[in-house]
Order: sequence, then structure tokens, then C-alpha cells
Amino acid sequence: MSDFRFMEKAIEIALQNVLTSNGGPFGAIVVKDGKIIGTGRNEVTASFDPTAHAEVQAIRDACRNINDFQLTDCEIYTSCEPCPMCIGAIYWARPKAVYFACTKQDAAKIGFDDQFIYDQLSLPIENRKILMKQIYIRKGDLPFRTWEKSKNKVEY
Repeated sequence: MSDFRFMEKAIEIALQNVLTSNGGPFGAIVVKDGKIIGTGRNEVTASFDPTAHAEVQAIRDACRNINDFQLTDCEIYTSCEPCPMCIGAIYWARPKAVYFACTKQDAAKIGFDDQFIYDQLSLPIENRKILMKQIYIRKGDLPFRTWEKSKNKVEY
């Protein structure tokens, strides 16, 4: 399949999600060696899960299918430029490329505006809309220190 065929597949998933599931207009696929290894569609409202974005769903599906937590040498095709959460998931998954059809500005025009998240991330923690505060307790870093010394850790 060509890049265009893979993008058509991501868009088809998004369209079917709107037509059949009343879901958001987002679809994504993960491709490795010219084969689709994972698919995802926006299931936020269907699953009552704010993290169930198409890209995250596709990453989860692909990782399960290849039994790995990284998507080395994979490509992601998505119907829209990924949001900040999905960008984070994509960087953790480490694919070699991401291709998208619509831009974040296109998404904003239909009510999916994530600019406020970009704005919040650029603020000092004490100025953010949602309270974020460190609570220090003795031994709060014990899990970190234990992991750091562990002989069984799998680094990622």
C-alpha cells in the first residue's frame, strides 16, 4: 500500500466512527513493513475514557499485536494532527514517522480546540488552571530509588 492508501484507511476509520458509532471524527493506523499492525478510532464518549483518542488506541492495538511497548520502525497515519496527549504517547512509542491529514486548526474549527492545553503547558505550574502541587512525604521517592537499583528493570 502507498502512503495515500494508508491515509485513506485512517480517514475511512474516522468516517465510519462518525457514521456508525457517533464517535469523534478521528481514526489512526500503525504500519510496519508495509502492513497495518494496529488501528484506532476515537472512543472517548463510547468508553467514557478521555484518553481513548484514535492515536492512543492505534498505539495500544499495535503494541499488543507485536508484543512490544515500542513501535520502532513503524509509521502512524492519522486523520488529524495529534493533540498534546497523543503527541506524548507517540514520542513514548517511538515510531519513525507520523503522517496526518487535517491540521489542529481544522479540528479547532469544528470544536476540537486543544490550544488551551498548549497554553497551559507553557505556564509555570503554579499558574495553571488545574491545581498541580507536589506533596512531599518521607520515602515518597522509595519506588524510584528501588527501581533505580533493580536488576530486573526494563528501561524505556
